[in-house]
Amino acid sequence: MDYLYYLFAVLAFLAVVLFLEGAYMAWNAYKGPEAKRIERRLEAMTLGKEHESTLVKQRVLAKSPGIASFLQKFPRINQIDKVLLQSGLNYSVARFLGVCLILATAGFLVAMLFGLNFKVAVVIAAVLACLPFLYMLSAKQKRIATIEQQLPSSLDLMGRAMVAGHAFPSALQMVGTEMPEPIASEFRIVFDEINYGIPTSEALMNLIQRVPSTDVSYFVIAVLIQRETGGNLAELLGNISELIRARLKLLGTVRVLSAEGRLSAWILTLLPFVLGAVLQLVNPEFVSVLWTDPNGLRMVVIALILMVFGIFVMWRIIKIRV
Repeated sequence: MDYLYYLFAVLAFLAVVLFLEGAYMAWNAYKGPEAKRIERRLEAMTLGKEHESTLVKQRVLAKSPGIASFLQKFPRINQIDKVLLQSGLNYSVARFLGVCLILATAGFLVAMLFGLNFKVAVVIAAVLACLPFLYMLSAKQKRIATIEQQLPSSLDLMGRAMVAGHAFPSALQMVGTEMPEPIASEFRIVFDEINYGIPTSEALMNLIQRVPSTDVSYFVIAVLIQRETGGNLAELLGNISELIRARLKLLGTVRVLSAEGRLSAWILTLLPFVLGAVLQLVNPEFVSVLWTDPNGLRMVVIALILMVFGIFVMWRIIKIRV
């Protein structure tokens, strides 16, 4: 009897272990890091809508079909999805807009809790709702700048691979394997699209849509022209690499020379808000006139409009396109 009891206990233990192992394997197959990586690559490949493929999963605006169909009714909602993809943020449009709504609601409630004017609370809510958009645009610019820095080395690698006898798709695969992120994932997507049967020209044009960079456009246009007219593609990639390096060097020089102007712009932009916060802490009654008196509110609105105009002018002065 004791033997049967111990045998039953051992079999039960093995059954529980095997069940947990099977549950983990099933979860890892559908929700694990590798599955999510493949899902992100398949979603990114659907940005170009001109070529439909049954192997490619379409990007969705939300996990819920009802919310996705509701968001689809809004104009230019796909532009937000496109910028999210270009920024590299792993957010759906519904989740991103949800974060904006939560920040706006929290800012409005906190402003009303502190007894601020209703219009001031609405302005605070609107500003907080715009913060995720600014973060998204900043992430997009940083990602594109990183890709531009990595592009010359990637083109050199492709040129050496083609001199060694590799075909153009194989050179793309080598960049996707050897180079760091984020340029590796973008070139892997191009290689996968070509393998799925999408024309090379269309796969390269999809790359421009995912990475709206001037340097990437130079690379794509040069490759497309070479495919039409012929020539030494390896030498052409080397020349483009040298051109991009020279442009980045000149851009670095321009940024150094314009650093003083950017610092002045930041100081002039932040100084009124910092000074207003200090005055609010030192003498709240003195500053409260700005949002309790109608004339004070008009002065604040006019000051904000003038500040926006001044920021735009300063940005145009220090923004030197190379």
